[in-house]
Amino acid sequence: MFCTRCGKQIEGGVRFCTYCGKPVSKAVAAQPAPVVETVAPKSKKGGKVAIAVVLAILLFAGSVALGWFVGFSMGDGDKQTSSTVSEDNKDKDDKDQDDKDQVDKDKEADDKKDADKKDIEDDKADKNQKVQPDSYVAEQGKVLNIYSWNTEFQSCMEDYYPGYEVVDSATGRIGDVTVKYIIVPEEDNEYKNNLDATLMNQKDAPADEKVDIFLVESSYAMRYVDTEYAMTLSDLGISDDDIAGQFEFTQKVATDSSGNKKGVSWQACPGVVIYNREIAKEVWGTDDPRAIQQKISTWNEFEQAAKALKDKGYCITASVYDTYPAYSCNRSSAWVVDGKINVDANVQKWAEDSKELYKAGYTDTDAIWGNKWREGFYPKGKVFCYFASDWFLNYSMDAYVEGSVSYSGDWAVTEGPGPFFWGGSWICAAQGTDNEELIRDIMLKMTCNEAVLKTLADGCGDSVNNVNIMTEKALDSDDTNPIIGGQNPWQVYINNAQDLNLDYITYYDEICDSEFQNAMLNYITGSDTYQKALENFYSAVIEKHPELSY
Repeated sequence: MFCTRCGKQIEGGVRFCTYCGKPVSKAVAAQPAPVVETVAPKSKKGGKVAIAVVLAILLFAGSVALGWFVGFSMGDGDKQTSSTVSEDNKDKDDKDQDDKDQVDKDKEADDKKDADKKDIEDDKADKNQKVQPDSYVAEQGKVLNIYSWNTEFQSCMEDYYPGYEVVDSATGRIGDVTVKYIIVPEEDNEYKNNLDATLMNQKDAPADEKVDIFLVESSYAMRYVDTEYAMTLSDLGISDDDIAGQFEFTQKVATDSSGNKKGVSWQACPGVVIYNREIAKEVWGTDDPRAIQQKISTWNEFEQAAKALKDKGYCITASVYDTYPAYSCNRSSAWVVDGKINVDANVQKWAEDSKELYKAGYTDTDAIWGNKWREGFYPKGKVFCYFASDWFLNYSMDAYVEGSVSYSGDWAVTEGPGPFFWGGSWICAAQGTDNEELIRDIMLKMTCNEAVLKTLADGCGDSVNNVNIMTEKALDSDDTNPIIGGQNPWQVYINNAQDLNLDYITYYDEICDSEFQNAMLNYITGSDTYQKALENFYSAVIEKHPELSY
């Protein structure tokens, strides 16, 4: 059999494609032409007959007149002949027919005026419906260029945007607009470097080569939304009311330092703790998510749980890096304050807690996505949990491989010690685009339209950026996931998504998060003191951003 998403041949019976990881899972009928009633023109034959009759009557009248004159002379002058009466009646009938013909003509003229008036009013109504805000250009471009680092958004457009037509692997159509995808991989910052250069040349680029839409991740969203290269939603005609149904944290990710919203996402990507049910039952006698949440609801309890797991031969996580997002997303201050690098108490706590966990043998220091780190996807890895998002659960834990924990349905999810999120893509409109109207429609349909988002959530199983839909799914007892033993995970996702506070996002977050983890590795493993590791962190950040100090 072949995957309907990527087209690769896959083995029969698998639930997920081994190549792309996705689940294996009108023409409008021609309307009959309107029947037009035709009315035959009125015959004029009756008029010719009337003339002939009149002539005959006149000839006959002459002879009658002579007789009448003779009769009158004989005393019969008060008597009218039948021929005269017949003539008078005929004249009256002819006049009535002419009057009727004129009424019919007047009615036809009035009907035509009414029809013409209705056509004018309908045309005016159509034009009024098409009027766009003043910020829209008069004519939309014929090419929509979309920049991204992968084909995820392209797949969503192909599957869920109403009226979208696939042309080939890199091209589509929306009405008379050609959609082109420019996919540049993220390795070695290639995507960001390419996008930077392209946006800088946006003003002088030919219309069909301009960037129209570009996608950003949360880790570097501020790199673009806090610049002039991304349009504000308000300039596109999208109001706060339009996006009111979205999770608040997703809006903050794409809000610039002046408070302007410049991007929208169809995803929520809330982070959860994905834990092994069989290990939980062995250590605590239960795999119930509520019971396990009590074991790891704070970082102190998390450490106690790690000790209990170690006593049974298990690691609580595959790496110290697993827990970092849950610490970083709960900072109470920004990475940079008034031009100075600021280390929040919560990320410092991550370094200290991780050092204790590693020293006690409760976890390791393997890189995320490495082979050693991935061993926990299988029972032999002896890893209790991963801190990750719903997409990771659905597509990245070898659910299609027999023998994996996912394949057996032995994972479960709970909130963990603190809310966080991992991943997500945001749609931004490039300043200078000639497709504002279409971009506005794409943003609204793909991130605000509940019918589209419901279909998307049901189709891919991922969290969508809509509180109502997520709540509806949480209340549906049949909306379960076999990877997590038939658990309904949606309320867990909602809890963490609604509790997120991202008031402290800055342009520098990506580099600071990355360099802090890199520098602290030597402290965690005991090679450096905390102060030495901190100095290395400062130096690494300032090397890339010399405008900062500490």
